[in-house]
Amino acid sequence: MAKAADISTKRLISLAPENWVKWVTQIPDIVSGGILNSEFQWISRESDVLVRATSPQYGEFIVLNELQLRYKPEMPKRMRAYTALAEEKYNLPTYPILVNILKESDVEIPTSYKSQFAGLQTRQDYHVINLWEVDVEIAFTQPVPCLLLFVPILKEGAEESTVERALQILRADEQLSQLETVMAFFATFVLDSALVQQIMRWDMAILRESPWYQQILREGEERGRREEILSGIELALEIKFGTEGLQVMPEISQIYDLDRLRAIHQGIKSVNTLDELRQFI
Repeated sequence: MAKAADISTKRLISLAPENWVKWVTQIPDIVSGGILNSEFQWISRESDVLVRATSPQYGEFIVLNELQLRYKPEMPKRMRAYTALAEEKYNLPTYPILVNILKESDVEIPTSYKSQFAGLQTRQDYHVINLWEVDVEIAFTQPVPCLLLFVPILKEGAEESTVERALQILRADEQLSQLETVMAFFATFVLDSALVQQIMRWDMAILRESPWYQQILREGEERGRREEILSGIELALEIKFGTEGLQVMPEISQIYDLDRLRAIHQGIKSVNTLDELRQFI
């Protein structure tokens, strides 16, 4: 039976931080100076993992790694905020990277944040890595140990023989073998659970304690509440404004903040026209 393990993103990257930043930045002569404190106290916000790095071409800088189980529409704005906060805290240039783990849809994921207001423009570029687009052979050829844990969800990785191949490598390394439940977790997304239990030593009770499993539960509950509120808004619009009221649903459907959706639901009762509702939104 597998033992409980720290499977945070910081733990995974700390297995080989220098090899990780070489892979995500594609800067071959980069040297890691260690993982930094990524907590931004004054707004109680924490990025995933900050790694201090240097290279002959760019000097000293920070690699900001943001790993997302599933991509969320608010990520461009969040990447802008994290990058600015890291630069403010450490007074160093920052190379931001967004790593998306599980594919949510076929919608193209943006690689920059852009906004314009009152003639002022803001832009923040960042590098995007979608793990489902990364060829699985890279996990076996690159010296980046944590990629082995993602093998099942990498491109062409959802094969029993491929998972077994990665599992053999994990079990041959004492440090990596402690993280077997991480690969088991991702394997359940692409392989039958019974098959995963057959080829891997894993304990579902331990798996349920993992941060990613808990995140999935929270996201599932939040998604259910959001869909319920959207259904209520759609019904309220149709009752008050007829089919014309449904014209604003595409705009409302782009909102993910539950409190804001609840406010819109309540606001429909007080507005008299769709123009008033749009201003309220």
